[in-house]
Amino acid sequence: MLDLPSVPNEHALFALLLTLFALILFSRDRIPLESSSLFIIVILTLIFTLWPYEVGGNRLDPTLFFTGFGHQALIAVCALMVAGHGLVRTGALEPVGRTLSKLWSISPALSLVATLVIAAILSAFVNNTPIVVLLLPILISVSIRTNTRASGILMPIGFATILGGMATTIGTSTNLLVISVAADLGLPRIGMFDFFAPASIVAGVGILYLWLIAPRLLPAREAAMPDASPRLFTAHIKVPKNSFADGKTVRELIEKTDGRLKVTRIRKSEQTYIFPLPDATVRAEDRLLVRDTPQNLKEFETILEGQLFSGEHMVDDENPLSDEDQHLAEIAIDRGSPLAHRTLNELRFADSYQVVTLAIHRKGQVLESMPSGIGKVRLRLGDVLLVQGSRESIEELKRRGHFLVLDATTELPHTHRATRALGIMLLIVVTAALGILPIAVSATCGALLMLITNCLDWRDIQRALSAQVIFIVAASLALGNALIMTGATEYLASSFLVLTSGLSTHGVFSGLVILMALLTNIVSNNAAAVIGTPIAVSIAQHLGLPPEAFVLGVLFGANMSFATPMAYQTNLLVMNAAGYNFSDFVKVGVPLTILLCAVVSWVIPAMYGF
Repeated sequence: MLDLPSVPNEHALFALLLTLFALILFSRDRIPLESSSLFIIVILTLIFTLWPYEVGGNRLDPTLFFTGFGHQALIAVCALMVAGHGLVRTGALEPVGRTLSKLWSISPALSLVATLVIAAILSAFVNNTPIVVLLLPILISVSIRTNTRASGILMPIGFATILGGMATTIGTSTNLLVISVAADLGLPRIGMFDFFAPASIVAGVGILYLWLIAPRLLPAREAAMPDASPRLFTAHIKVPKNSFADGKTVRELIEKTDGRLKVTRIRKSEQTYIFPLPDATVRAEDRLLVRDTPQNLKEFETILEGQLFSGEHMVDDENPLSDEDQHLAEIAIDRGSPLAHRTLNELRFADSYQVVTLAIHRKGQVLESMPSGIGKVRLRLGDVLLVQGSRESIEELKRRGHFLVLDATTELPHTHRATRALGIMLLIVVTAALGILPIAVSATCGALLMLITNCLDWRDIQRALSAQVIFIVAASLALGNALIMTGATEYLASSFLVLTSGLSTHGVFSGLVILMALLTNIVSNNAAAVIGTPIAVSIAQHLGLPPEAFVLGVLFGANMSFATPMAYQTNLLVMNAAGYNFSDFVKVGVPLTILLCAVVSWVIPAMYGF
């Protein structure tokens, strides 16, 4: 049995403690990830400035911890986010959606496996969030049309996109980080398709599980959003002579309804409307233009002693309220959304987009307690808004590309620039795969081409870039550098070998994969990848085994974000869309993680001969 490694130096111990604190901080939902990341970078540079660290007679320059902001991995991640947004913005993926929609109408059983495979293939080259957003409304519409459970197919599709992201260096930001950190440590740079074969085996096994087993494990769930709040209807309340409202001011009418009445305009005649200023006086034969739920409208009619009209007809059993041309849609809050960590009021959402927000869905629950009003709720990543508006307003939301609109009633945006965007993305992939250009260079050139060819403008690029991704990557790289430079990775690698000393090399490798899979479901997968890569290289060097194999072990393990809904953004999207519970992810995701850990633990050692 190996002896326990000696206690690391004080700076290494500080780096270890700060890393542990960072992992805890990154898992806190209430603290913005970019704030946590900036805090870690500041603390790291400040401590190493006030408490210098010397190695071999040379003092460590604390400004080295800022180099993550200019690291080629981060440059590549940002450029690929821009290029991927170009595909979404131009509607280049729309033909895929149309084809799948037709396929589902022919054979749902075969369509599920086809959708799983196509989703995985697309996610090998494009960020999987827009892939999931593309498929969600199609699959929800299919489930309604074929009378099948959406909860039986949405989670498998979301997981398939994660599996596909493992296949290439550009599939996820995690892959890019692992490969770049390994190259920084002196390992040969791994090519775009160098691990495509083992990734295909892993993804193939995973897709079989998602096709044949996962739907049977998932209980029937009803999505909470469609029934979360009733629709709003527009109506007129006509003021009869000598009624309560006759001669009263708008302020008095609002007070009479306990502040619930919201008058949009007052119609004085066929062509004359006035704005409902608080001191405006309402006279007999005036009509109050009001928008609210049917229950509230009927209550206002009674309280104000008015007559409720829909168009030119009085509302009764023969002429009910009508909400023609009003559509419901769901808007997911992702990292690129202008609503992330902001309120609806701050963005003037209703005025800017001409839609009304009916409800907010957060991690499996509809928010009901909003004492300050729905407009003042600070939105979080993964929240889904239920909005109502005209067909034109919903389509405009999609055309602008500011939000992930999960709505099956409108067409996806498709422009004549879609072919250009596809060509540029293909150029990025081919030049990187053939080794003509490094991925950071080819992706940056692709982003510039998207701009030059008008596939995107600068506002689109600003929305495509995620401050959260930028800061978490920079902070993770800073922590990784601190662990390497102070010798903390050597200590962790030695400790890991002590704990696994009774195991075979297969067992040690499996232990590393399982550790990465656990970390990625608890904290950021990017943080797990950057911190785990130097430890994996050190373990391989201690054992005299190929470091590339252990680097791939980290890559695959850090991508296994299946066991919890908060492990990955697309998990939250499908959770809200299908009404899943936390336990549903555990029930399906844990067996999948165990299965894939076993497959990786067999495939990679066999590939590298140990």
